[in-house]
Amino acid sequence: MQGMGKIKIAPSILAADFSCLLEEIKKIEEEADLLHIDIMDGHFVPNITFGPEVLRLLKKEVHLPFDVHLMVEYPERWIEPFREIGCESLTIHVEAAVHLDRVVGLIKSNGMKSGVALNPATPVCFLDYVLSKLDTVLLMTVNPGFGAQSFIPEVLPKIQTMHAIIEKKNLNLDIAVDGGINENTAFQVIEKGASILIMGTSIFGNTDPRKAIINLKSKIEGRKEDTGGSHPFEENGSK
Repeated sequence: MQGMGKIKIAPSILAADFSCLLEEIKKIEEEADLLHIDIMDGHFVPNITFGPEVLRLLKKEVHLPFDVHLMVEYPERWIEPFREIGCESLTIHVEAAVHLDRVVGLIKSNGMKSGVALNPATPVCFLDYVLSKLDTVLLMTVNPGFGAQSFIPEVLPKIQTMHAIIEKKNLNLDIAVDGGINENTAFQVIEKGASILIMGTSIFGNTDPRKAIINLKSKIEGRKEDTGGSHPFEENGSK
């Protein structure tokens, strides 16, 4: 790897206080890179969050790009509603998409960045024939459905494998990670090649969410400087 690109922080509003959601988002708006929004239908995962109308109201007040993560059955049904709201990116689950290539194409044709998520036990080979069409691969580091879960370390080699495939194919796309990401696990996934850190409880559960992001970014930048701009955990060019 020639160097490490920008690490993006995407706070997940699943961990925010829903009774004052906009106020919570405003706390991190200046420092975050994306706003991660989990849409759950109670079928694909055993939880229900919210639908397009909540996002429509938030979009009027929030200036961060909306990174929507569909944890739903029949994700193709929700592409148009989220496009109308103005969401910038849409991620679906490979496990929920019967016709994966078709759904990815629909996302792109609706002017949004396309992402595909893999559950912890789903191998990266499921993306072999759509990888060149994606903007983001989201590797779940917990089993989806609920926040505040513990990080699954067995996913770390999977992140490294995905990163190696992207480099070999010379593709320009991000690896996002979601689930149990905190200051400690953040550095573990960055080491393996992750570039988008989706963080819930470790940000919104902090007494000062804005400062939590600032501190993490500062530590990431400090590690980059210590290694001369190369990947913060590489030694002698090896991963």
